Amino acid sequence: MEKGYLALVLHAHLPYVRHPEYEDFLEEDWFYEAITETYIPLLNVFEGLVNDGVDFRLTMSITPPLAAMFSDELLQNRAVRYIDRLIELSVKEIDRTRLQPEFHETAKMYHAHFMKCRYVLVDKYHKNLINGFKRFQDMGKLEIITCTATHGFLPLMETRREAVHAQVELASSDYSRHFGRRPRGIWLAECGFNPGDDAELKQAGIQFFFTDAHGVLHGNPRPKYGVFAPVYTKNGVAAFGRDIESSKSVWSAEEGYPGDFRYRDFYRDIGFDLDMDYIKDYIHPDGIRKHTGIKYYRITGRETDEKQPYNHHEARELAAEHAGNFLFNRVRQVEYLYDVMGNKKPIIVSPYDAELYGHWWFEGPQWIDFLIRKIYYDQDTIKMITPYEYLLENPTNQVVTPSMSSWGNKGYNEVWLEGSNDWIYRHLHKMAERMTEMANKFPNAQGTLQRALNQSARELLLGQSSDWAFIMKTGTMVEYALRRTKSHINRFNRLYDMIMGNRIDEDYVREMESKDNIFPGVDYKLYMSKQVAQVKT
Repeated sequence: MEKGYLALVLHAHLPYVRHPEYEDFLEEDWFYEAITETYIPLLNVFEGLVNDGVDFRLTMSITPPLAAMFSDELLQNRAVRYIDRLIELSVKEIDRTRLQPEFHETAKMYHAHFMKCRYVLVDKYHKNLINGFKRFQDMGKLEIITCTATHGFLPLMETRREAVHAQVELASSDYSRHFGRRPRGIWLAECGFNPGDDAELKQAGIQFFFTDAHGVLHGNPRPKYGVFAPVYTKNGVAAFGRDIESSKSVWSAEEGYPGDFRYRDFYRDIGFDLDMDYIKDYIHPDGIRKHTGIKYYRITGRETDEKQPYNHHEARELAAEHAGNFLFNRVRQVEYLYDVMGNKKPIIVSPYDAELYGHWWFEGPQWIDFLIRKIYYDQDTIKMITPYEYLLENPTNQVVTPSMSSWGNKGYNEVWLEGSNDWIYRHLHKMAERMTEMANKFPNAQGTLQRALNQSARELLLGQSSDWAFIMKTGTMVEYALRRTKSHINRFNRLYDMIMGNRIDEDYVREMESKDNIFPGVDYKLYMSKQVAQVKT
């Protein structure tokens, strides 16, 4: 009989990047890389576990922008083209490395991997990976949860509650379109919680969310069981706190498993290493070098710049060893907590960005596979569980108001509100104010006016993505984040002037609908103030 539970949570998200106006757009590669390195490998792990009769439970957010990209025909076809190029390149690499035994086996491994990716994407799931994740949810193995509509960071939307409402409600309704029911849980973007936001979650039918450890530990009153049992907010929504110890063993740059010198080095890629004449057809057409996903070196260590060849057999064995170490520590943790907590079995919540597994840590999906198998076969102290299942088993929990918090650096708002990005909020707040103004003024719009209002909502939502502020803060791809933020601000303001001036340019609306086509079912009325909405109903 188990003494406690492990809730492994993967947060799968990418900003909405889709550029039909370009044949080959560099930032779209974020999506294609994630498909081949994270999402398909995870689906392969789930498939193998089911085929071998290994029972498991895992929770995974699929954010609305990611779901939209999975479902978009243009991006689906471009993803197939991306994989076909990698298959072609991997065939060339098998030939190029035929006299280099230290690289040749790895080249063949990549070719097999890309061939499997094409089969899974095209033949098995008909280009839409939503079909795959939904399949495992329907089996009861995977609990898919939603996220705020465009990964909007709710604590910095406090000035307009209508904006918070729209981010939550639209996320829930969009989830229904993809998965056939309302979501039970939500991953608040950046784990950002602001007291009062739970009222919007409750209204949308959300039953649970996650906070960083201090969000629960600094709650009022202090939680009796710390982060090892959920708490209910005053609105009856359950909050699960992140376990610091289990997270550190994977996340920590100093102590985490992915930093072991025998794992694959992410940064050494043939897109940068090989001669331009050889690699030019597989990088950006403008000659911009980029990652291809074919990497031949292991991390090696910090004492030398001379990298050693990667051995994927050795790395696989290491992933198994690290999975065993993780499980050993969780078993000891649960045994201690079980004795301390009395008649309430602890739950250890271990959340991670999904792209850590496969993209950044190539062996990460194998680690998950080994961990789940070891939990199933090698012990009976811990059982995997989803938060929803835990609440069904433990319906009585302490009522606590979690504190304002995030899982960003220093734990609050600083990552998304500091010198590099603070300028965006005067615009986003004004846009939200104007969106409510328009929704209130035109409560029953039809035709072109309705389309223009809906497109205004899309531009606001896309501008609110926390990704742009994060990129500005971290200093990577800043030019793109600036351009995206400014373009959504300018498009919204132009639509606002058209609508309020009764001079809508239908061609412009149509163009924006084609470029920023997320949320086909968006309804601008989400932004009505409550008083107006009540009068209307």
